[in-house]
Amino acid sequence: MLQSIRDRSRSWGAKILVGAVVAALALFGIESLVGLFSSGSDDIAKVNGESITRQQLELEVQRAIRSGQVPPEQERALRGEILDSLIGEQLITSYADDGGLYLSEEQVDQVIVMLPEFQDQEGRFSRELFRNRLASAGFTPTSFREALKVDMKRQQLQQGITLSDFALESERERLAALQRQSRSFRYHPLGPDDLPAPVEVSEAELEAYYESHADQYRRPEQVRLEYVILDRQQMAEALDVSDEAIRDAWEARSREADRRVSHIMVTFGDERTREEARARLESVRERLAEGESFADLALEFSDDATTAEQGGDLGFISPGFFGEAFDDAAFGIGLDQVSGIVETSNGLHLIKVTELDLPPLEEMRDELAREVALEEVGDAFNRREQALIDESFAAEDLASVAESLDLELQESDWVSREEASGVLAEPGVMSAAFSDEVLEDGYNSEVIELDADRRLVLRVSEHRDAAVRPLDEVRDEVRAAVEAGKVRDALLEVARDRVEQLRNGTGSDIEWQRAEAVTRQAGEVPSFIVETAFQLPHPAGDQPVYGRASSGEQVVLIALDQVTDGEPDEQAEAFVARLVEQLRGQAALQALRDHLRDTAEIERY
Repeated sequence: MLQSIRDRSRSWGAKILVGAVVAALALFGIESLVGLFSSGSDDIAKVNGESITRQQLELEVQRAIRSGQVPPEQERALRGEILDSLIGEQLITSYADDGGLYLSEEQVDQVIVMLPEFQDQEGRFSRELFRNRLASAGFTPTSFREALKVDMKRQQLQQGITLSDFALESERERLAALQRQSRSFRYHPLGPDDLPAPVEVSEAELEAYYESHADQYRRPEQVRLEYVILDRQQMAEALDVSDEAIRDAWEARSREADRRVSHIMVTFGDERTREEARARLESVRERLAEGESFADLALEFSDDATTAEQGGDLGFISPGFFGEAFDDAAFGIGLDQVSGIVETSNGLHLIKVTELDLPPLEEMRDELAREVALEEVGDAFNRREQALIDESFAAEDLASVAESLDLELQESDWVSREEASGVLAEPGVMSAAFSDEVLEDGYNSEVIELDADRRLVLRVSEHRDAAVRPLDEVRDEVRAAVEAGKVRDALLEVARDRVEQLRNGTGSDIEWQRAEAVTRQAGEVPSFIVETAFQLPHPAGDQPVYGRASSGEQVVLIALDQVTDGEPDEQAEAFVARLVEQLRGQAALQALRDHLRDTAEIERY
């Protein structure tokens, strides 16, 4: 609900807290909010002693998925990135607090009363709406104010840093001139075939490189793991769901779906009594039973002049449109069915459902089958989960637990705290694997809740301390690194010689690739070549300027032929100037983030 603030200061990688107030209800429903805010803290990380809970993480993950930013199938891979973002938020918040940033109560009040989610139809702040929406989302006015204050303080810090940078007029003019400039040049990549002889690597060079780069070949502390996963969705996939159950699920959905309805309304009062109106509709019901069209009868009998000519069509309605009695009738019948006589303040009605805002059953079959299956295996999943808790706690191995519960005993390769992948990389797994109880005492881990549908128990089968891998184990890696370095050094030497020859008027047998009128934003020529071409001095007359560029193992000769000043474009140049100032401000903010992260004490569980 803090969307206006969110839009200005929150990207997917730099989130700010959004009060769950309206958004959370729309995203999750009240049941999931209650579950999130009422369960235990369950820390998933600590930043300088401040906790980040699993509930915070799950709320952000579900918000990203429900808002369409991330496909649901990427949910598991998403958690690590969002946790990293939450850590960054906590660092910025603590920095703002330590710096003494202050917000008055009046400032917070002003933001609250301006939020459209708390305003009535006339655009005025509604205290009742404010309290009701907070209460529905599990917030009190006090807790919401505190959350909003933290959010505003973080935004104040970020804007102060990004907006405080600027560029001088002379810098902007120089930037504009450089930005509109284009250059025409030729380039020629060098490769191993340009070397006078293949490079050779001696054993002494291998050993020297290995010794001087030993940290690159250090193996972290590692474990091999045995683990079992109890997966509700796998249980559901194995269940054969009947057509009857699928149809029942669809019909349950249809009873709650918005629907298009038509009605025949007969009023009473001045022209006719209630009994006469009811008798009139009874005669309509008899004619409907004989097969006459509802639309034709609406045109003949309905006192609702605005809909009679359209067959009584009222369009699509949701619960609450026409009052409780009308809703009970309209949402109590199925497609193409006609209700009994319904009395409202407007008169008596016959109601027909003509269309459901719901896909046909066949289109929803797979979705409904999964939904029914998940519901039907719910009790069995809970029983197996409790059995997993009991048996893994008492067992002296994991194989017997897997056999008893008919679970697959899975085994990992060597993994470290930081280098696990797949399910082992999910929050809480590796911290359990390297806990004293599991690593040192040899126990099975506690049951780890990966998400709503999966539970995992693991056990360490092997353990090895951190160490530098022996040369024989990494010989191929070392040889490749040494060879690559020697080839690059040799090519740089060749490039220096070729450039010198070109400057002296020799070495003209080069097959150049030509790049005409290239700008700094050129996409076809590799960026490191373009960057070097724009760093070379202007050619004098028709005499090219020669140079060389390198990136990694690539070495390229360059011949700069022409520099062209572009035409002034005030709009484009003003945009570039603003962009540069913005980038400078963002760089300053990123530098602060990097510093805070480098100096922080961060624990992940």
